[in-house]
Parts: sequence; structure tokens; C-alpha cells
Amino acid sequence: MHIHESGEMYLETIHVLLKKNGSVRAVDVAGHMGYSKPSISRAMGLLKSGGFIEIEPDGSITLTDTGLAVAEKIYERHTLLSQLLISLGVNPEIAAEDACKLEHAISDESFEAIKTYVQQHTKKPV
Repeated sequence: MHIHESGEMYLETIHVLLKKNGSVRAVDVAGHMGYSKPSISRAMGLLKSGGFIEIEPDGSITLTDTGLAVAEKIYERHTLLSQLLISLGVNPEIAAEDACKLEHAISDESFEAIKTYVQQHTKKPV
């Protein structure tokens, strides 16, 4: 199933919140993203029907293997692109905003080329 940019953003947010807090509920996603509860509820329903998340009876949200793969891919892109832009002298806040836009638009091929370049030209492992 194809997932839209907004779906990727939700999955990335769930992934980040799970790493940070150990558990996540729709209200946590709403608070983190600044969206209304009805918007989050609708999005969670779409992600659930698409097989990207599971929602437990207590309301806790978990990523399926498919959802986790998408979330990790987007998170890796965001992290690497932010770090690259910061290393080029971009203000960290602007770098994070720009990385958020780029992470969804860049092709796998271009991202892998950037990742390889960064790995070859920096001492820090990516």
C-alpha cells in the first residue's frame, strides 16, 4: 500500500514517541504534532486499516513491521539530512524544518548517494 507524506509523518512521530516514552496513545501524537484529536483519530484509523499500526483496547499504539520500516526510513532521512544541513552552517531549527520537507520528496537513490557521501566524508558514522 502506498503511504502519503502525512502518513509518513504520523508514523515517524509514533516511532519517536515510542523511543522516547516507551508507549504512545493518540492524545500523545496530537500533542506532539499540534493537531486536533479528531484529525489524529481519523489518521490512526487510516494507518490501522492500511496495516501500519495496531491499536490496543487500552488505546496504546504500536507499529507493525511495515509501519516500523516506514518510520525508520523517514527518521533516518530526517536525522541525516538535518545533520548534513547543520554541518553546512544552516541554523539547526531551519535545518530540521528543511529536512522535514526533503525527507518525503527525495528519491531512495538520491538519499543513498547523500548517505554514502556523508559516510565517506565525515568521521562520524551515520
